[in-house]
Amino acid sequence: MALVLILLPIAMGLLAWALPSNRGRPWLLPLTGAAHLAITLAVLGRLMASPDLRLGAAVSGGGWLVLDPVGGLVLLSISGLFFLCAWYTVGYLRYRQERPNGVFCACMLAFLGTTSLVAWAHHLGLMWVAIEASALVAAPLIYFNHTPRSIEATWKYLLVGSIGIALALLGSFFLAYSCLRAGLAPSLMYEDLLRDAPKLSQPWLHAAFVLLLVGYGTKMGLAPMHTWKPDAYGEAPGVVGALFAGGMVNVAFLAILRIYHVCQAAGQSAYTAHLLIFMGLLSMLVAGIFMVGQRDFKRLLAYSSVEHMGILALGLGIGGPAIFATLLHMINNAATKGVLFLSAGNIHRAYGGKTTDQVQGALRRLPLSGALFLAGFLAITGSPPFGPFISEFLIANSAFAGGRYVAGALFLAFLLIVFIGMGATVLAVVQGRPSHTEPVSTPPYRDGWWTGLPPLLLMGLVLMLGLYIPNPLQHLLHAAAHYLEVPKP
Repeated sequence: MALVLILLPIAMGLLAWALPSNRGRPWLLPLTGAAHLAITLAVLGRLMASPDLRLGAAVSGGGWLVLDPVGGLVLLSISGLFFLCAWYTVGYLRYRQERPNGVFCACMLAFLGTTSLVAWAHHLGLMWVAIEASALVAAPLIYFNHTPRSIEATWKYLLVGSIGIALALLGSFFLAYSCLRAGLAPSLMYEDLLRDAPKLSQPWLHAAFVLLLVGYGTKMGLAPMHTWKPDAYGEAPGVVGALFAGGMVNVAFLAILRIYHVCQAAGQSAYTAHLLIFMGLLSMLVAGIFMVGQRDFKRLLAYSSVEHMGILALGLGIGGPAIFATLLHMINNAATKGVLFLSAGNIHRAYGGKTTDQVQGALRRLPLSGALFLAGFLAITGSPPFGPFISEFLIANSAFAGGRYVAGALFLAFLLIVFIGMGATVLAVVQGRPSHTEPVSTPPYRDGWWTGLPPLLLMGLVLMLGLYIPNPLQHLLHAAAHYLEVPKP
């Protein structure tokens, strides 16, 4: 099953690249997405039925490819988001018939395969390779519009990401060397590291954690390593922003969860907590500052992503009950960012601009996309009754219950700054009267089933997660949280 989930999208990507039909090629995306999601659900069913789920049951027989509850949760978020984004892409590419889409479709499918590999990888070296492969196949997606600003954004993404992944590689070497310094055989196998964690050399383990946090934090977009995000998210198509904000960041966060788990098993929770809480609060503060007065609503969403990566780091640093809330927030953020980026892409296409000087009255011109953009804003800023409200409330409650009063107070203060800054831009976009000029897109863009239904379904999911978490998902979330809290002997 592991090889099918990894190799099927890559094989379909090669097929998409080879097919000559610009109109027929995009249909490979939803077909592959549907098959991938069906197989993912079947695999997760087997995982949840396994008696040793708490220890991370190996659905695949090999030691390098193992699915544990944490990886299963990330795999589910990637597969579900890709499935809906794939259907959206069919409609989106109908409006972009002037541009060849072979590379675009091939890279989207390859992205699904490489991120699936990250979820399965239980060798930290293989995980590093898979994350870098995901970054490389995602780069052409940013350049799809072929504008000077998109090529600049692509190069910035590659340059900053290369520095981050190099630091992550060095951190992986330090982690293996911490075994050697303790008189153990050097290994990057996840199970070996968890088993031998109490024996690892603490100075080298500390150094490895810092390098891996900075390296993979660059891929996540934690401040101050977030500088690639505003350009990349601002210039890429909306569907690409959705996959980055709900897919790429999740696999990078999974890598941080792996090294966090090893440090927990080594008894270094206090050390990791201080760094994670600091990075989390810093990211929220930086995002809030840049949101205030932001006129470009796609760049605004990039800073919102920086904020929510900070929330994930903060929740992980708080630990305890906040682990469940953090994993839930990862799912909530992926779904809500899907709503925001897909609806923002529709608005951008209809107006031919993405600043508040060019875009007003989106609720009148695009009733569905404008309403979804407004609802997505309310959800992502933690307003009830949406999913992010529940996860953010649980994180704040865990902070105060654990005696971290300063962190909890700053968390709430930064959420208020973000709400005010983001709200000013979003309201300027959706309210008012649209200009009398016709939209610049050819043919003129109007909300339709292909580009309107996927964000609507995602919005329904966000609302559902605020009112009711389905039992299978709740079981998986509890299993993943328990897996991270209880190190292997």
